[in-house]
Amino acid sequence: MKTKHLALGIGGAVGALVAWKLLSRADTVNWHEVSDKVIHSEHSHFVEIDGATVHFQEFGDHHDPVMILVHGFTASCYVWKSVAPQIAAEGFRVIAVDLIGFGYSDKPAWFDYTIASQARMIARLMDRLGIGRATLVGSSYGGAISLTLALDYAERVDKLVLVDSVINDEPAEHPVLKLARIPGVGEVMTPFLIDSRTFLKFRMQGTLAAANHHLITKDRIESIIRPLNAKDGHNAVLQSGRNWDADRIEEDLHLVMQPTLIIWGEEDSVIPIRHGETLYRSILNSRFVVLKNCGHVPQEEKPDLFTALVSGFAHDRKGRIEGAESEEMRFEN
Repeated sequence: MKTKHLALGIGGAVGALVAWKLLSRADTVNWHEVSDKVIHSEHSHFVEIDGATVHFQEFGDHHDPVMILVHGFTASCYVWKSVAPQIAAEGFRVIAVDLIGFGYSDKPAWFDYTIASQARMIARLMDRLGIGRATLVGSSYGGAISLTLALDYAERVDKLVLVDSVINDEPAEHPVLKLARIPGVGEVMTPFLIDSRTFLKFRMQGTLAAANHHLITKDRIESIIRPLNAKDGHNAVLQSGRNWDADRIEEDLHLVMQPTLIIWGEEDSVIPIRHGETLYRSILNSRFVVLKNCGHVPQEEKPDLFTALVSGFAHDRKGRIEGAESEEMRFEN
């Protein structure tokens, strides 16, 4: 009887905690309340696309060639904080966009949160900004979006840079994402995981190479949590995981005709380097560079080398990267 009462008591306490968490959340993050904490907020702009407000940061001269930076799953344009102004200084108009549901873009319940829909949003953002063609730089999940744009809106993509890119549904088989797909379970667990600084720090330790764990700072943790710390952010992450649909990309890689630079961290434990090898084998006009002592986010772990590689590739008419050799990387043949 005592055991039964104890179990009921624990169950009641857990239920109360879950109810409190779900009911006490803010509906959304108010930009005006947090903008002073957002790095490069003076470069932030907002535009309406198909009923959703999209946030992006812009650097460089409007007359320079355009480069659009697309972040990964649960991330935001914060991941480009170092390289965006550096690439702009190399002669590019750089636009770092927050995908719908992430960063400080709207997170509407009606959006379907598919890779194809995010790619369509990027194309329409280009329309709104008067951009005909651009070099697309996609990191992880953003690589899948950039590849989809290259396949479905080929005339809009001049060159491609794929950074530890998603190419299929394999990442969605992660145990956490599989649990989140269970109705009810995902709704309960997602707010606790997204808002947990301990869980985020643990994730970062697996995302960054060991040599770069010094980048795991309080500021980085807060900057990642801040834009998602509300009901609509939790739902956006949950629905993006449930609507992961990248297998088509790997099947169609041979159709990608744009000059493509593939950059991979040698110690990436999130997306296996064999996926980079698949990209290199499948895309005819591609180059493959592996960065040493680097994990899943080369743009943060090796910003100077990343800037040199990407700007050199984008400036070259044929997408060559000769002259960028370094002891910190190797070319794959």
